[in-house]
Amino acid sequence: MTTFTPELRQRAHEAVRPVRLGRVAELMALHLRVVGVSAAVGDLVEVRGPVPVLAEVAASGAAGLVCLPLGDTSGLRVGDPVHHTGGPLRIGVGEALRGRVLDGLGRPVDGGPSLAGLERVVVDHPAPAALSRPRIDHQVGLGVRALDALTPCGRGQRIGIMAGSGVGKSSLLSMVARGTEAEISVIALVGERGREVREFIENDLGPEGLAHSVVVVATSDAPPVERLRAAFVATRIAEWFRESGRHVVLMMDSLTRVAMAQREIGLSAGEPPATRGYPPSVFALLPRLLERAGTSPEGSITGLYTVLVEGDDLHDPIGDTARSILDGHVVLSRRLATAGHFPSIDVLESISRVTSAVTTPEQRAAAVRLRRMLAAHRSVRELVEIGAYVPGADADADAALSLLPQIDAFLQQSMDETTPVAETWQRLRELVA
Repeated sequence: MTTFTPELRQRAHEAVRPVRLGRVAELMALHLRVVGVSAAVGDLVEVRGPVPVLAEVAASGAAGLVCLPLGDTSGLRVGDPVHHTGGPLRIGVGEALRGRVLDGLGRPVDGGPSLAGLERVVVDHPAPAALSRPRIDHQVGLGVRALDALTPCGRGQRIGIMAGSGVGKSSLLSMVARGTEAEISVIALVGERGREVREFIENDLGPEGLAHSVVVVATSDAPPVERLRAAFVATRIAEWFRESGRHVVLMMDSLTRVAMAQREIGLSAGEPPATRGYPPSVFALLPRLLERAGTSPEGSITGLYTVLVEGDDLHDPIGDTARSILDGHVVLSRRLATAGHFPSIDVLESISRVTSAVTTPEQRAAAVRLRRMLAAHRSVRELVEIGAYVPGADADADAALSLLPQIDAFLQQSMDETTPVAETWQRLRELVA
């Protein structure tokens, strides 16, 4: 005789419970209004059109639910049935994600095996409490000399890579993905060109980098909700590895595309435009996303976020907001890029807020010495070019001019070259000795 446990009884009740269907009452450009369904903000509903389409509840009111579709709405019409999926977006997490490529909703797109057997977790997750975060006191090597020596990154730090278009942000991320000392890399490509995704995975990242990476992709033609969710999906995957005791590097390209996706969503939902057309929800979203990275009692997430500044203006709204939240920023220079200096890092404009916590006094002295020479050279460069500089007028400038070929060789690095952090510090000491 079968014993009906509470679990079996609950499952039986759910099996015979009738499915309540609502309907689409209105279709707009980026959202649809649903009536007859009870769901919370953040839950998923499914529109049963010619091709089923998932939508996320963004607002609730007397006129029904305002939902943002996660797929193409072609073919949908008013009156299509809608049902509640039972909760918010969930994704699979686990060791099997290593080497996989996922879409913005956490579904595999690389033709590999299914992820059906993985643990399912909700994408939204609280950030670690402020007082529970261990202090950052250990440098994580990124494999790029200009970063490791002059903008050292601590384990659990969050850094913004700021530049205009076509200056080398994605290429710099690919160098870090191959050269970092972190156990695993989670890479989010948000709003990228579809053509560049495969090139990044096969050429820039390569089989070696992909083997210890998870790549989340939402191209520029994806719906804005999927582009937005891709950032949170990648962050949630990184959080799972952190909770497992790992030290993770999370790379997101780009934070500006995430803000643009939220701008589309906010304006479609009726928010008033504020600074340069960005609604207030964008500036509330950024800290909610960025604060989820960092250290925790179990592990750490080191975050590198590219920021696409408009017209090379580092003081655009997203750039300013990101700098105020992040623990440092790296500025890429179009002048260096056009001169063939790669990576095109303007080290004098870049800063890490944890340098004193992750480096020794000797290392800081060597870095400061190199910065002083670079600053002196910048101040006299025009005089040197026209032949008006008098040697001996500035000792730092004289040292910089005599060591300029060696300094350039130290700061420049090819795409496929990786330098261990210990070797970087040794080369810097020899350079400024």
